[in-house]
Amino acid sequence: MVDPATLQERFRQRFGQEPRIFAAPGRVNLIGEHTDYNDGLVLPLAIDRRTFVAAATRPDRVVKVRSPDVDELVEFSLDADDFVKVGRLAAYVGGVARELEALGLTLSGLNLAIASDVPIGSGLSSSAALEIAVGRTFLSMSGQDVGSRELARAAQAAEHKYAGTRCGIMDQLTASMGQRDHALLIDCRSLEITPIKLNFPDTEVVICNTNVKHDLAHSAYNERREECRHAVELLCRRRPDIRALRDVSLNDFDSWEHELPSPIRERCRHVVTEIDRTRQAAEALRRSDPAAMGRLIARSHASLRDDYEVSCRELNLMVDLAASVPGTYGARMMGGGFGGCTVNLVRRQELERFKESIAEGYLASTGIDAAIYVVKADDGASEVSPGNE
Repeated sequence: MVDPATLQERFRQRFGQEPRIFAAPGRVNLIGEHTDYNDGLVLPLAIDRRTFVAAATRPDRVVKVRSPDVDELVEFSLDADDFVKVGRLAAYVGGVARELEALGLTLSGLNLAIASDVPIGSGLSSSAALEIAVGRTFLSMSGQDVGSRELARAAQAAEHKYAGTRCGIMDQLTASMGQRDHALLIDCRSLEITPIKLNFPDTEVVICNTNVKHDLAHSAYNERREECRHAVELLCRRRPDIRALRDVSLNDFDSWEHELPSPIRERCRHVVTEIDRTRQAAEALRRSDPAAMGRLIARSHASLRDDYEVSCRELNLMVDLAASVPGTYGARMMGGGFGGCTVNLVRRQELERFKESIAEGYLASTGIDAAIYVVKADDGASEVSPGNE
């Protein structure tokens, strides 16, 4: 885990300045996978794993960035158009700055040091945590401000334009607006957010990281988005007011699915049923019913595996292992797919047995050590006081 005080001291040594420190969380999505870019509903929570940014201003428009993942200092100008060529880290940092300045803001050059305990490529949205932490840093250090939703939109636009992933807005909204001890029911069309207290007193949210990421993940994500867009085009022949798969009800799909070719039909089925499962899950959370929530989570995984086809052998194995452990209410793959993590609802008194069973079974079947950790719902982006984070 990142120690902000250590990051602060390293910054002093590297840049000779006293930094301010900002942070934004990763996220876990309980249910509502691949629905955000279909204007649907999602039910994520910000988690107590964060990306930290130490920063001090510069007298020019240059940005210098150090990160444990980058051997050398990354440097670019906010006035340059070729910052993306400097590398992936510069693309994220510079992209967020560029999108904020597109709102009419003027940002200062900064010295930055970045550290994170959100695992990269795990489905916990390390990219959004970075984007929102960097965005909040630029705004505060430059004496500027925008609303949390506007910051999330700018971060999403940066990921689209400069990182090449056409993500929905869920990750950035959660990193920006998370609430401790609450999940967020997000309407990805209106961006209305309804906090719902995590009132499962004897239940833990457990993340199991497969520690694999298949190369297919990035291209398949964009391919699924295109398939959903194609589904909307086809369904508009039936009802011209359909703007996204959000507008297709379960009854609509049952009536029209025979008109859709495969695999468009299966992609559409997943999105339509997943939005309905998310509505049901929000109600299960409100009435403190982890068993009902777990059943919905399990159905979500089956749909992602069979209809959306974004799972993989390791994720399916992890879910099957979890389902075999008494005290597991539900398990499913999470995130873009083809590797990364599963999210699990586990009865607290069975937690240690759950960890042991997953670790032993996964290692025996794959030869890979799984990373397993319990997460808590945490707040969104903020400035951090070292020693009081």
